[in-house]
Amino acid sequence: MTKKQVDESVEYLHKRGFDKPEIGIVLGTGLGKLTEEIENPVEAHYNHIPYFPLATVEFHSGKLIYGTISGKKVVVMQGRFHLYEGYDFIDVTYPIRVMHALGVQKLFVSNAAGAINLSF
Repeated sequence: MTKKQVDESVEYLHKRGFDKPEIGIVLGTGLGKLTEEIENPVEAHYNHIPYFPLATVEFHSGKLIYGTISGKKVVVMQGRFHLYEGYDFIDVTYPIRVMHALGVQKLFVSNAAGAINLSF
C-alpha cells in the first residue's frame, strides 16, 4: 500500500466526519459492546473505505466507528484482519497506518484469548 492509498482512505473518512481522533482501538472478539459507549458515533464500513481489506472472521462486523468516549475522540476497529485469512502484513496493518494518518497517537489493541488448560 502506498501513501497515496492511505491518503485516499483518510480523505474518505474525513468526508464522513472522522475529525482528528486521539485514540485508536482495535477490538478483539467478544469486545464489541464497547461500541455502545461511543457518543455521537459515525460508522464507515470497510467495504466502502478505499483500499481497506474486508473482515472475513465470524463476529467481526467490519467497520470503523468514530466518536467520543469520556470526552476523548476515538476511532474503533470493529473487526480486524489476520494472516490466516490470507492477508499479508501490509494488509493487516493498513488500518493502523490510516488511523495514524487521521491523527491517532495512542493505540489500544485487544483480543479474546483462552485455552482448554484450566491452570492458565
